Amino acid sequence: MADDALTVLVYSDDRNTRDQVRLALGRRPASDLPPVEFVDVATDWAVMDRLRGGDIDLAILDGEAVPAGGLGVCRTIKQEVFQSPPVLLLIARPDDRWLASWSRADGVVAHPLDPIATAAAAAGLLRARVAAGAATASS
Repeated sequence: MADDALTVLVYSDDRNTRDQVRLALGRRPASDLPPVEFVDVATDWAVMDRLRGGDIDLAILDGEAVPAGGLGVCRTIKQEVFQSPPVLLLIARPDDRWLASWSRADGVVAHPLDPIATAAAAAGLLRARVAAGAATASS
């Protein structure tokens, strides 16, 4: 992966959902951000293993993934991963917004994915991550 690229983890047991996320974000979700590299994972175990490595800038989790949904995986991340990256949850029902709040998600987008809304939500979280990293580096 390129040194200046941001790394985005995409979790879903559904390959089509992972493809939709990658297509929505493209190589660069916003012109003011570096390019993104994707890491696709299909199990909750793989999510946790990869996040503990500390090289993920944004995690995008499918709330409808089976057997471990993204809502529960997000809650686990926020409880167990030191300095976890921001998490963007994909939800299928508007009523799941309260569950996303319970899971401590940093952002939420709805299925079916709107590419513009998905890229905007991801870009906002990535900007905050980049700004936090720059502030830490200058301290």
